[in-house]
Amino acid sequence: MDTTQRFAELIGGPEHEMALDEGALLIAAHAYPDLDVATELRRLDDLAGRCPARDVDGLVRWLFADLGYSGNVRAYHDPRNSYLNDVVARRTGIPITLALLAQVLGRRLGVELVGIGMPGHFLLRDRNDLTRFVDPFAGGARLDVSDCIAAFHALHGADIAFDERFLDPVGPTAILGRVLANLRGIFAAAADRRSLQWVLRLRLEIPGVPPEERAELAALLAAGGRFGEAADELGTLADLIGGELGDEYERSAERFRARLN
Repeated sequence: MDTTQRFAELIGGPEHEMALDEGALLIAAHAYPDLDVATELRRLDDLAGRCPARDVDGLVRWLFADLGYSGNVRAYHDPRNSYLNDVVARRTGIPITLALLAQVLGRRLGVELVGIGMPGHFLLRDRNDLTRFVDPFAGGARLDVSDCIAAFHALHGADIAFDERFLDPVGPTAILGRVLANLRGIFAAAADRRSLQWVLRLRLEIPGVPPEERAELAALLAAGGRFGEAADELGTLADLIGGELGDEYERSAERFRARLN
């Protein structure tokens, strides 16, 4: 299975049918080429089957108290915190992957949890209760709306206005895009060009991702001597943008093609 192609197929399908767990594992499979996605999905089945409760409180208590899943405060920027297989095995992660894990386990149990993409900190919410939130990074702490607002101001400062839309649910496409955005920042900071390339390729499958990220990918490819691939990316970008800027990208693509001769 070509994991990049399968990820593109998943993202390109109807969002309400998207398998969030498979999408997250396909991201991880780019870091672990030997990862067996089907085996990891069965591991999630087994994990869910061990949960003694089938309600939000029971799932949260079992996952974060009984099993001890928690936020990785010591190594927040470890890329393993963004790989679902590692989160399951190591019982630690970042807010979005811990929330993702709770969601996909909940789906197996008939427990409806939705992701809340509050800027700077990802949360969970009971789909059927607009006032009850869960902080997966803080061991499943229960929050109300005022707690969420306080957490936002603690992160961004008291002068930054809070928008109630920050507590709206986000779907699997946005969740996978945010996981990839986290990895993009990690690998860019570490100057890990090889990893950054596959992250950007996956990012470009996400609807709404700025097309200029394709120029970033082209630059990485060119830096590795892959001028033909870099030219193809810039040519695609030129077609997407059009106008004078598109013409500029096309000229850059031609310069890369010239280096193939």
